[in-house]
Amino acid sequence: MARVDVIMPQMGESIAEGTLSKWLKKVGDEVKRDEPIFEISTDKVDAEIPAPAAGVIAEILVKEGETVAVQTVVARLETEKGAVAASGKREAGGGKGDAESVLMEPATPASANPAPAKTPSTPLRQQPVAPAIAAAHTGNGSSFEDRVRTRSSPLVRKIAAEHGVNIASLQGSGVAGRVTKRDILGFIESGASTTTASPASRFPLPASHLPVPEAWPGDVVEPMSKMRALISEHMVASRHTSAHVTSFIEIDFTRVSRIRAKNRAEFEAATGQKLTYMPFIIKAVTQGLQAFPIMNSSVAGTSVIYRKQINIGVAVALDWGLIVPVIKHADDLSLSGLTRALNDLAARARAKKLSPEEVQEGTFTITNPGVFGSLMGTPIINQPQVAILGVGAIEKRPKVLSGQDGEDVIAIRTCAYFSISFDHRVIDGAVADQFLAFIKKTIETFPETGL
Repeated sequence: MARVDVIMPQMGESIAEGTLSKWLKKVGDEVKRDEPIFEISTDKVDAEIPAPAAGVIAEILVKEGETVAVQTVVARLETEKGAVAASGKREAGGGKGDAESVLMEPATPASANPAPAKTPSTPLRQQPVAPAIAAAHTGNGSSFEDRVRTRSSPLVRKIAAEHGVNIASLQGSGVAGRVTKRDILGFIESGASTTTASPASRFPLPASHLPVPEAWPGDVVEPMSKMRALISEHMVASRHTSAHVTSFIEIDFTRVSRIRAKNRAEFEAATGQKLTYMPFIIKAVTQGLQAFPIMNSSVAGTSVIYRKQINIGVAVALDWGLIVPVIKHADDLSLSGLTRALNDLAARARAKKLSPEEVQEGTFTITNPGVFGSLMGTPIINQPQVAILGVGAIEKRPKVLSGQDGEDVIAIRTCAYFSISFDHRVIDGAVADQFLAFIKKTIETFPETGL
């Protein structure tokens, strides 16, 4: 018999932790490989996580409702196949139940190539904010909170919060500068100054602090769900990170509407998929990203990462929140391929069947509030991307057009307003508007043979 570790997966590249919301199995239950065994909740997705191997649940190490770092071992399976435990060797002293020292430190990617960790001979000193952390306050492609998370475990952050210590101001002794439990306790025991920002405040507050509202008689008070709380946090972080600007354009969908109506029945009979406007939009966006590579980039400090892959995230509204599954290599797919991928991801998102990989590595996001009747909006950028496209309601409108003899005529056209929220740190308004104009032209001249 051997034991296989079950870990907290990473459900997005900017996600450093997840909440184990529900166990679907209990100790002693037999499970099959890929059978769902627990549910997790992050700001990106609620999902069922499958068993990595067939076996029996031997230990459950994380309780329902607990939030832990990615790569944390949440349970162990007993298997007869001799699988090697995924987490490798544990630290000395990390015996049964020693969740604090063994389970809370997520693995560091090998690509980081860190120098060997050194144990300080003197108590940890509070250092000036390191350049990499300071850069996060002015925008570096990820939020300040995410930076802190990657430098510490949930246990360390809890200890720091209880003692009013700003982790970002500490130089850790762990791999890649991570602040360990030994570091934080040594710093506290040293009696060093803990003059930091209030631990209750995740992000800088304006000079005028607003009072916390109080419930009135008859009001109903409900706590935010974990997904809603994390969405709230990451939206604030994105606004804090990127210099948001939004531009708008009106696009005539009359041609696409006719192509869709003409081919709809045949397309749906051949593919079994419902043909919507969104695959046409994604096709135009992928071509636009190829023409304007800066729109498909990320900011890393004072550098810009131009993504070679075009991975389109499409926001999907749920009864309990919002998630963004990603169509990988969208530029390689035909209209029918985009339709299949889009419908499949949306259906499995609503059924909590997405895998971690399917909400990761997006390079550009499209959100479609128009399905609810909204004419236009100013969406918030999905970090660490630099732009997000908003699609308004596609509807018939009276438009003034030029007739064959040059006279003005009023015609009924199918139109929509598109918006692009972009990061003005690296994208100029002229480029964003040219990108929108490119999408407009592509949609308005979509070829008949484009299916």
